[in-house]
Amino acid sequence: MSAQLLKLPAKSPSRSTKAYQLRVELKGVKPAVWRRIVVPGTIKLSKLHHILLSAMGWQGGHLHEFIFADAMYGQAEEEMEPGVEDESRVSLSKATAVSNSFTWVYDYGDYWEHKVKVERIVDMGVALDTAMCITGRNACPPEDVGGVPGYAEFLEAIRDPANPEHQTMLEWCGGAFDPSAFDPIDAQQRLDEIKL
Repeated sequence: MSAQLLKLPAKSPSRSTKAYQLRVELKGVKPAVWRRIVVPGTIKLSKLHHILLSAMGWQGGHLHEFIFADAMYGQAEEEMEPGVEDESRVSLSKATAVSNSFTWVYDYGDYWEHKVKVERIVDMGVALDTAMCITGRNACPPEDVGGVPGYAEFLEAIRDPANPEHQTMLEWCGGAFDPSAFDPIDAQQRLDEIKL
């Protein structure tokens, strides 16, 4: 009688149930534009970039980087400056081991700086399949508006019908823009499209 070895399916590694609650705030903009989101601590920074885009309301398509106390991370596919490491190789939990806050820069032209702070780490009991948007305030500026100073000029123009740029700016942004608009349900629907 020959012994036959049974090939058992490989045990899948258990996914972490630890989640990081982050507060993301766009620097230099008044009134403050911010979001509170929950993501797994094991998430790679490359995936976190897409989550931040969706939570804030950015369209994507511009370069970005993460700046931590002891390191900078960016896209490996792009030409990175010396000292910038590949964001797809590091998790949020590893990157925040030295400091619980960091900067995420989106769009080098407009240079939108976001302060991201780990508010707390919680055990969800289950692994997250999608990121969660808990709350937030105010609309993300339109893409390519010219950074913080351009956004201030844009708001001034659309608020004042006597401003010579009023009609041009309204047409440029699609006819209307409400700087106080933010719907967490819309943000969550965008996040639900990003599988973790």
